[in-house]
Amino acid sequence: MESSTGVGGQSLSGERRFELLVNSVRDYAIYMLDAHGVVTSWNPGAQRFKGYAAAEIIGQHFSRFYTENDQQAGVPQRALTIALTEGKFEAEGWRVRKDGTRFWAHVLIDPIRDDGGNLVGFAKVTRDITERKQAQEALRQSEARFRLLVQGVIDYAIFMLDTTGHVTNWNAGAQRMKGYAAEEIIGEHFSRFYTDEDRAVGMPMQGLRTAEQTGKFETEGWRLRKDGTRFWASVVIDAIRDTNGNLIGFAKVTRDITERKKAQEALEETRAALFQAQKMEAVGQLTGGIAHDFNNLLQAIGGSLETIERRLAAGRGDIEPYVTAARTSIDRATALTRRLLAFARRQPLKPERTDLKALVDELRDLIERSVGEAVRVETRLAPELWPIWADANQVEAALLNLAINARDAMPDGGRLTVRGANTHLDEAAVALEAGMQPGNYVLLDVADTGTGMPPEVLARAFEPFFTTKPVGQGTGLGLSQIYGFVRQSGGCVRIDSAVGQGTSVKLYLPRHQGAEKAEPTPEKAPDQPPPPVTGTVLVVEDEAIVRMLLVEALREQGSTVLEAEDGNAALTILASPTGIDLLVTDIGLPGISGQQIAETARSMRPELKVLFLTGYAGNAATDKEALGPRTRLLSKPIAIDQFIAQVHAMLGNG
Repeated sequence: MESSTGVGGQSLSGERRFELLVNSVRDYAIYMLDAHGVVTSWNPGAQRFKGYAAAEIIGQHFSRFYTENDQQAGVPQRALTIALTEGKFEAEGWRVRKDGTRFWAHVLIDPIRDDGGNLVGFAKVTRDITERKQAQEALRQSEARFRLLVQGVIDYAIFMLDTTGHVTNWNAGAQRMKGYAAEEIIGEHFSRFYTDEDRAVGMPMQGLRTAEQTGKFETEGWRLRKDGTRFWASVVIDAIRDTNGNLIGFAKVTRDITERKKAQEALEETRAALFQAQKMEAVGQLTGGIAHDFNNLLQAIGGSLETIERRLAAGRGDIEPYVTAARTSIDRATALTRRLLAFARRQPLKPERTDLKALVDELRDLIERSVGEAVRVETRLAPELWPIWADANQVEAALLNLAINARDAMPDGGRLTVRGANTHLDEAAVALEAGMQPGNYVLLDVADTGTGMPPEVLARAFEPFFTTKPVGQGTGLGLSQIYGFVRQSGGCVRIDSAVGQGTSVKLYLPRHQGAEKAEPTPEKAPDQPPPPVTGTVLVVEDEAIVRMLLVEALREQGSTVLEAEDGNAALTILASPTGIDLLVTDIGLPGISGQQIAETARSMRPELKVLFLTGYAGNAATDKEALGPRTRLLSKPIAIDQFIAQVHAMLGNG
């Protein structure tokens, strides 16, 4: 018999050592049964699990640990039979403690045989795994609930991809949105939902790479249904990793937001249309004053020309004052027209460095025309007013709308004061303006001496479509547009008003923080005659008098000049073998436009230089960004010396 030295030098047999080992185990119930299933040994672990002391349970049948239903179904005897026939029985199930409570047990039963192979009993090992069972059941229920949740969602496509982008599962929302049943799409690559143009640039795999690298990819774009129709989708792709951090696939959630996109586009179009309507309403308010102003200018020009004619006919040469008067009137008319066209045209919002002092000075004529002679306009602008960062066209629109509102509040006349000042707003001053930062601002204050607003009107002043004007005399959009523009620019709007005391609308616009730009020097005619202009120029202009003046000016400078009154005549000349160095064309020609002429000319003569002339301020089709190489733009009316200088530059240096 194997033996060893124990505590105190006493010898322990192998059986004694095994007994000590079994009795020291407390996390497992380890005991023996005889051939009939009667308990013959009992370790402390069994007593801890099942509540019976050894004296209480040895000699009892092990079936008492089974539930009543299992006993009636013969589960204990079947376990022993399986252990005998298969050499081992292993299972999990509910077992009963002495106090009647249940626990979930992992059970192992092995048959024990003597040296002759005769059955002498069974070894039974039981472990209480109730907590693990509860965790597994909770996980199972959670997974089941999650599956029900995912499958119950029909407004979102929720599905998974493997690491290469192939679909591995598919919910009801995906089928509803994309038209594919699960059996049609599982195993297919998710790129089939993308448009041809997106697949061509590798967008599907770009999304997976981004999700793998950053954990998430989110975007919006066009996606395809099974029937080939498109929908605008909001897409989120999340990387899925195992406990070791290895990528095992992707979770993809897609939502059809086509209607929302259409609604947003419609809202943007409506806003743009309303803003344009607001500007045109202001233009309409100006019509009477502008007509009066232009009649005065035409009178000055016409009267000057008549006086010049009379004096020349009489042989008198003292005409210089009248030439100067005509030119001054033309300059005033030019400035007024450009300002009005710039204000009225549609254009994208573009914040930029804006000289507020210069803008107010240039706009003063329009303001005075809009408010009428009964309202006195005063401007009080700080001499060193900071430049601002804002859309100049929006500032102009705000000023004119505020001027018109002030005029309506002063039906019997009054005073309109436009004040500009530099100011600093600290944290306390901007605390109530969400998203506004403390810093340097320029205050633009438009104040009137009108009727003022009662508190209930003042409280709603910025609401869209709210107006106190009679139907047909206002859209109620003026102040709301101003509020939106200023807030988008990073500033704020505040109104001070009281009945009988007038109204002051204060616009706080952020100071431009870039380097100050020197004011450009105004263009002026050179003191010396320009050098001769050599080369062949094609002039295309439908206004005969304008064309005559341009052609004669070029010929006086030594150019060879070809002329055409419309696009068809111009294209005939361009198609001929005649050498042409420069095309000068009006943009707004009837029929074939100046741009179309230029495009056709360049297809025939790729190196041809083009000088566009336009009667519109900042024509949308020929913004500086859109002008190609070897192309320039001049706005009418054009000083002849300026025109000649530009032609010379393009022919000589362009």
